[in-house]
Amino acid sequence: MSAENTPSAAAPVSELELRRVAIDTWRENVAYLHRDCAVYRAEGFQALSKIEVRANGRRILATLNVVDDLSIVGCQELGLSEDAFAQLGVTNGHTVTVSQAEPPESMGALFRKISGERLEREDFHAIVRDIARHRYSKIELTAFVVACNRDELDREEVFFLSDAMVSIGQRLDWHEPRVVDKHCIGGIPGNRTSMLIVPIVAAHGMLCPKTSSRAITSPAGTADTMEVLANVELPLEQLADIVRDHRGCLAWGGTAQLSPADDVLISVERPLSIDSPGQMVASILSKKIAAGSTHLVLDIPIGPTAKVRSMPEAQRLRRLFEYVARRLQLSLDVVITDGRQPVGSGIGPVLEARDVMRILENDPRAPNDLRQKALRLAGRLIECDPDIRGGDGYAIARDILDSGRALARMRDIIAAQGGKDFDHNHPPLGPLSFEVLAPSSGVVAGIDNLQIARIARLAGAPKVQSAGVDLLCKLGDAVTAGEVLYRVYAGYPADLEFARQASDKVSAYRIGTADDLPRVFVEF
Repeated sequence: MSAENTPSAAAPVSELELRRVAIDTWRENVAYLHRDCAVYRAEGFQALSKIEVRANGRRILATLNVVDDLSIVGCQELGLSEDAFAQLGVTNGHTVTVSQAEPPESMGALFRKISGERLEREDFHAIVRDIARHRYSKIELTAFVVACNRDELDREEVFFLSDAMVSIGQRLDWHEPRVVDKHCIGGIPGNRTSMLIVPIVAAHGMLCPKTSSRAITSPAGTADTMEVLANVELPLEQLADIVRDHRGCLAWGGTAQLSPADDVLISVERPLSIDSPGQMVASILSKKIAAGSTHLVLDIPIGPTAKVRSMPEAQRLRRLFEYVARRLQLSLDVVITDGRQPVGSGIGPVLEARDVMRILENDPRAPNDLRQKALRLAGRLIECDPDIRGGDGYAIARDILDSGRALARMRDIIAAQGGKDFDHNHPPLGPLSFEVLAPSSGVVAGIDNLQIARIARLAGAPKVQSAGVDLLCKLGDAVTAGEVLYRVYAGYPADLEFARQASDKVSAYRIGTADDLPRVFVEF
């Protein structure tokens, strides 16, 4: 053991050597000090307290963890987690100083919200500013998220929160009067419409810079699926060049730092399965405004196992979105769609990429429900063009798709983003699989979105791109006992077994009669 890693009783020093600790703490800055470190003892630090780390004129705030293992961090060292190390931006071994962190300025506003009080605009701006600067611990972030969920924000508070999120971080300006985007509130497996809409509207000539998220609790996000075909982690300058050249892109939004406070809040909301209407509206609209969008089509699916389960609930959410969008000067078109079942056939990155490419190539095996939904949403975006008469968008979108222009544009975008080899006729599916069979004859009367998504994740999606669920039957299909309902693919035996156990317990399919089909009233 080296001398500098031996516990010492020497007088405290103000400087320590930086050590990168290869731990992913997911949107939280964490620092590590040895219990026998002189600075730790002298400063009176406690585990989970906030400390300030300075180096080269830069500073970050981090939550302190205390360690007893010299192999993790020595007595003359300060360890930083992956996120914290990247933010500080200096090399391993660089000299740093540490001190007690001042409490966040917005702590008073946070306590008032925890007590159930209504907050004002400046309160939300102060809270969001401190969140973006990582001044809150995970415990404090959780308190804020739960308080906003328990005592639901009124519509003006939702606007204040959205406006604050927009003000922190980068805001793109494309120097065009019309920048379009489409977003879905989520909760429906498959549903990979964005990867079809972007090339369609870009081929029409509209600017559509699509920055999408990765999956956190779903089997695949748009970025995960696009990553099967091309690179999605693009520097902002390269992304801008692609958009200027091809009128669109399909990239991961994390590199753009468009709404950094939202990224931090999501890291708390998702594990808690909290997705309150107010926080959802603020999250979605703040990122669209920051990305430079002027016109947005928003998809709200409704169904028995969707996020929104009734038309009255959907209308309330629509009105909240419309109010905040109007205050933010964003043109918004909300579309309520059928969320009774997954959209498309594949669930998981490779399977969803297969569906998208089959639709773009007008392959007869392409899932028609995904094709039709994408065309209708693309049509609504095309009607944002003042030269297009209302109601004509669908036919224009269909012509762009049928003619091959959307495929050509998608290939251009894929090539510009460093395209990867992908044969949708023989996609690289997981080597292990099993089939789930119909227990009786009848009609597919129900498909549980949540359970199908869970089975796909247990099989390994999205981390294992080739894992997922391939649906062979959809709502209304007649089946006979023993017929294959869906096939599950996995890359590893343990994942396959987890998925098999889940499907054995609840298959996600309900077999009944045509009269048992759930009714839902949607706009198309």
